[in-house]
Amino acid sequence: MNKELEHSFVEQLQKHQNIIHKVCRLYTNNADAHNDLFQEITIQLWRAYPKFRGDSKFSTWMYRVGLNTAITLYRKSKRRVNTQEFDSVEFKIKAEEYDDTEEQQLKLLYKAVHQLNDIEKALVFLYLEDKDYREISTTLGITEVNARVKMNRVKKKLKTILNP
Repeated sequence: MNKELEHSFVEQLQKHQNIIHKVCRLYTNNADAHNDLFQEITIQLWRAYPKFRGDSKFSTWMYRVGLNTAITLYRKSKRRVNTQEFDSVEFKIKAEEYDDTEEQQLKLLYKAVHQLNDIEKALVFLYLEDKDYREISTTLGITEVNARVKMNRVKKKLKTILNP
């Protein structure tokens, strides 16, 4: 790969690496697994980068590769991947930026999302990232209508989980 392409890739990866970390957070249960998945997603992005045509934003393409890699590894393992408890994560955020109510709501949300299947997690993740249904459908490789239907079902499922 030429230096210009390599530089462009590294620049884009550094700019959007939090996307990979968020995907890893959803599909792993400890720091080692997180780092392994991060590395695997980065490798898959690097391998696929020469074929990136720019039809979509780099971040959208990155979501798609990252989620597909995580889901593929999840399915290959044929077992449930235990996800990390929200309490065990250290955040480097000033206390005044986070009030207790918001933190409790996030704990409940993560607990509920962890009960979803792999595709549902990806759907909620993209929805919470404020992606529109067109971008969600492109990222997940489903139709826009299918994305809307699945999201409505997931919303009902989450309501059931959060309000039994």
